[in-house]
Amino acid sequence: MKHLLLTVATMILMTTAVNSQKPETGFYQLEAKTIDGEAFNFDSLRGKKVMIVNTASKCGFTPQYEQLQELYKTYGDNDFTIIGFPANNFLRQEPGTAEEIKEFCRLNYGVTFTMMEKISVKGDDMHPVYQWLTQKAQNGFEDSKVQWNFQKYLINENGQLEQVIPPKQKPNDPAIISWITKE
Repeated sequence: MKHLLLTVATMILMTTAVNSQKPETGFYQLEAKTIDGEAFNFDSLRGKKVMIVNTASKCGFTPQYEQLQELYKTYGDNDFTIIGFPANNFLRQEPGTAEEIKEFCRLNYGVTFTMMEKISVKGDDMHPVYQWLTQKAQNGFEDSKVQWNFQKYLINENGQLEQVIPPKQKPNDPAIISWITKE
């Protein structure tokens, strides 16, 4: 009996040790490539509020780049950042190459926030970042669909999705600024 109890106790300890070694899953485990093709690990965003937005150069909402840049210039520091993901999913409104997109953003809007490589934000080839953003099973918040270019996702400083902002809502909306500035 004593041997059986010892064996059970050992098994419980081993199971606990194995379970505690499981890798953390979630926002901070995501990875993508920057518009320059460099690896970008989302673990570097720990402690920051993050706005993720899918962008396009030939969309009626393209002028939101200007507001995004103003928002980044005003609040982008150690506590807040913006990450843009060019996507060509809606009426082929982002046909450019990485170099063309980068040049367009720099020349027309002075974009200095992080821009990623062009990805797919819907469909069978949806990028893992957008799988996390749109699937409650992954993000723990809600299921959503990317409605159009310039949909915004707000992730808090703990890596939790808190809000999905529709494309028509401008980046400098008072509700978004309130979210950025609240402690």
